[in-house]
Amino acid sequence: MRSGKTDNQLSGSSRDTVQAGAISGGIHFHHGPAPENPAGITPRQLPRDVPGFVNRTAELRRLHTIPTSDADDSVVVAVCVIAGTAGAGKTSLALRWAHQVRNEFPDGQLYVNLRGYDPGEPVTAQDALHRFLTALGVPAGVVPTETDSAAALFRSLLADRRVLIVLDNAASVAQVRPLLPGHAGCLVIVTSRGRLSGLAVRDGAHRLTLGTLPEPEAVALLRAVTSGYRAEDDVEKLVALARLCARLPLALRIAAERAASHPHMQLDELIADLRDESALWEALSTGDEQDAEAVRSVFSWSYRALPPDAARLFRLLGLHPGPEFGIGAVAALAGISVRRARHMLDVLVGAHLLEQTAPDRFEFHDLLRAYATDQSRLEETPASRAAAMRRVLDWYLHTADSAQSWIAPAREHVALDPADEAVDPLNFSHYDEAVDWSEREQANFVAAVRAAEKAGFDRHTWQLSAVFWSAQAPSAPVTDWLATGELGLRAAQRLGDRRGAAGLLESLGFAYRRLNHLTKALRSHHEALAIRRELGDVRGEAAALNALGLILLRTRRLDDAEDHFSRAIALFRDLGMEHWEAVTLANLAEACVQAGRLTEAADHLGRALAMHQDAGNKRSVGNVLRIQSSVHLEHGELCEAFRAANDALDIALELRDHVLEGYWLLWLGEAQRAQGQMAEALTSYQRSAVIHRRLGDRSREALALQGAGETYQRLDRNVEAAGFHRRAVAVHEDLGDTWHHAVALDSLASSLRSEDVVQANRCWEDVLLLLSDYRDARAVKMRERIEGRLER
Repeated sequence: MRSGKTDNQLSGSSRDTVQAGAISGGIHFHHGPAPENPAGITPRQLPRDVPGFVNRTAELRRLHTIPTSDADDSVVVAVCVIAGTAGAGKTSLALRWAHQVRNEFPDGQLYVNLRGYDPGEPVTAQDALHRFLTALGVPAGVVPTETDSAAALFRSLLADRRVLIVLDNAASVAQVRPLLPGHAGCLVIVTSRGRLSGLAVRDGAHRLTLGTLPEPEAVALLRAVTSGYRAEDDVEKLVALARLCARLPLALRIAAERAASHPHMQLDELIADLRDESALWEALSTGDEQDAEAVRSVFSWSYRALPPDAARLFRLLGLHPGPEFGIGAVAALAGISVRRARHMLDVLVGAHLLEQTAPDRFEFHDLLRAYATDQSRLEETPASRAAAMRRVLDWYLHTADSAQSWIAPAREHVALDPADEAVDPLNFSHYDEAVDWSEREQANFVAAVRAAEKAGFDRHTWQLSAVFWSAQAPSAPVTDWLATGELGLRAAQRLGDRRGAAGLLESLGFAYRRLNHLTKALRSHHEALAIRRELGDVRGEAAALNALGLILLRTRRLDDAEDHFSRAIALFRDLGMEHWEAVTLANLAEACVQAGRLTEAADHLGRALAMHQDAGNKRSVGNVLRIQSSVHLEHGELCEAFRAANDALDIALELRDHVLEGYWLLWLGEAQRAQGQMAEALTSYQRSAVIHRRLGDRSREALALQGAGETYQRLDRNVEAAGFHRRAVAVHEDLGDTWHHAVALDSLASSLRSEDVVQANRCWEDVLLLLSDYRDARAVKMRERIEGRLER
C-alpha cells in the first residue's frame, strides 16, 4: 500500500499551520526569485461554448466595445458584470464572449460557478481561490487557508499576466471581490441576477443588463434547436411558443428540445399542452414574477413528459445534498443499479433538465434544482424522502470509509452500521484513486454532514463528520471540515455517544492546532482525555496524552510535554501498538532536543527510526531524520546532519507533500550553512519561505527569514541580515510566540552589534525579559551568554 496518510500526531506536523496573512513586502534573497508560474501551467478552464448559440448580437457587439488603451491594447475596464433575470442566458452569453476573446489572454482562462442562487450552499471566495490557485500551479497542500492570504497570493501570481476569469452566478460583491486581480491586464466576467453596484462604484466595472430575447431572436433560437428534427414550423406558431416561454433562453431551449423529440406531433398540440400548464401556474402564482412562472410552467411541461422512472429520479436528485453528483451517488439516492442510473441520467440530459459536466459528473441549473426539490416535496412521501436521503448518506459514509484505508491507514476506523442493501459503495485499488475521489467530493462532504443534521439523522451526522476527517484529501483546507466537526460533535452529544464524541473532540483538537487556536485545541484534547478515561479506553487515552504533549511542546512547556509523551509511550507499549509508540518516541525526542538533552534524544530517535523503517512508515521516518539532523548538528557532525536533512527532504518530495517539504527545508538550510554552503542554504530558505507564504504559515515563514538572516551574517552582510531578522521578530511578536520572539531578537542583536552597540544591547535586554520564565537548560545557557555580553 502506498504511504499517503496524514499523521496528525507527528511532532512538527505538516498540518500545524498558522492562519494569518503573509508578511507584507516581497522576499528578496538575491538567489533566483521564485517563478511567477512555478508549475508552468496555463489553465484552460472555460466550459465548452454553448452549441447552437444564436442571437444576442447587439449584446455581443456592446461587449466587444469594452475599451482598451491605445498604447498597448491592454484592457482598461477589468471587470464586466452581465446581470439579468433567472434563465435569461447570462452564462451562455458570457461563455460565447469568453470563447471569442480567449486568444487575447494567452496566460489562460479561469472559470468557477459560484452558485450564488443555488438552493444549497454557495461557493465561498476561499473555495474559489483554492481552485484557481491550484489551477495556476500552486500545490494544493500549500494554498493559504485564510481568504486574505489566498487573495494576496492570487493577485501576485496574476501580476503582469493576461488571464481571462469568468465568475458565474455570483450573488454578492463580497463573493466576487477577493477573486479580482490587482491589475488591468486581466479581464473578469461576472454573471449575476443582481446589479452588483458596488463593483461599478469601487472597481469600475462595466455592466450589461440582459433582458428577454426580442421576438425574432426567440424564434431563431427555437428553429436552431429543432432544425433537422422537424419540418419547418409556422412562424406564428413559433412566436406563440416563444411567448409562452417568456422569451427566456433556458425555457426556450427546453421547449424546443421537447418539440424536437416529438417530430411528428403538431406544434399546435405542444402549444396547447404548454398553455394548460401555464394556466395552472398563473392560477397558483401571485403574478409578481411572470418570467419566473413562465419558466416553471415550461419545467413542469417537460417534467410531465418524462417516463415515470426518469421523473422519479429527477425529483429525488433535488434531495442530493451537494451541488454536483456522480453516478454512484445517483444510484444510491434512487436505490437502483449504476447501469439503470446511467440510462436515466442520459434521458434527463437529453431533455435539458440536467447538465453533464464530465463523463461521470452532473449538475442542475439552479432553477431546475429548486423545481426538482419542490417536486420531491409534492410527490414523494416523507418516508420515501427520508429513505432516499439515508441511502445517499450511507453511500458517502461507506465510500469515505474505504478511502480512509488508503489516505489514513493508521487511524482507527469508525464502527459503522451496514449500508442499506440498495447501496453499493465504491472501493479503491490504490492511493491516488482514493485521493482523486476525495478531492472531487470535498464540497459534497460538507453538504452531506449538514444535510444529515438537518434531516435529524444524528448518527449519520457524527459518523460522516468523523470519517470525513480521516478520508479528506491532503489538499483539503481544514476550515472546510471544522464546521462539520462541530456539527458532528453536537450530534454525538445528543445521542449520548461518548466514544463518538471523544473521537470528534480529538479531531477538533488537531484542527484547532492547525489553525493556531491553541486554547481551543487544549480544551478539546482535555475533554477527549476525560471521556477516554471514563470509558476505560486505553488506546484513546494514550492518543489524547500524545496530542496534549504536542501542544505543550509547541508552547515550550517542555517538562509537561515530556511527561505526557512518556505516559503515552508506556500505554502504547502495553497495548502492543508499535506504530504509535514510535511516533510518540520521536515526539519525546523532540522535547529532549529542545531541552538540550541530546544523548537522551538520540537514544529515543534510534529506537523510533528502527521501528518506522521496519514498518515502512516513510512519513514518520522522514520526521525522525529531521530531528536527527538537529542532534548531529549540535554534536558538530556536519556531514551526518546534512545527510539526514537531505534524506528527509527526499521523502517529502517522494510523498509529494509540499508542506513537509517547506518545513524540512529549514533543517536542510541549517545543515548547508554549517557546512559553509551559503548559496545553497539561501536557496533552501527561499524555497521554504515561498512555500510557507503560500500556506499562510507566518510562523514558519518567519523561521525561514531568520535562517536567511543568519546566513547573511555568516557572509558578513549584516545590514541585509538585520532586515530579515527584523521581519522575523515582528511576526513572532505579533503571534505571541515568546520563545521564537526571543531567539529572533537575539539574532537581530548579533547582526546590529558591529554597527550599533546601543541598539544591540537594548535587544538583548528585551531578550532577557522574554526568557525570564523559561527554566530549561537551553534557555538558561542562552541567558548566561547574553548576560556575559552585556557585562562586557
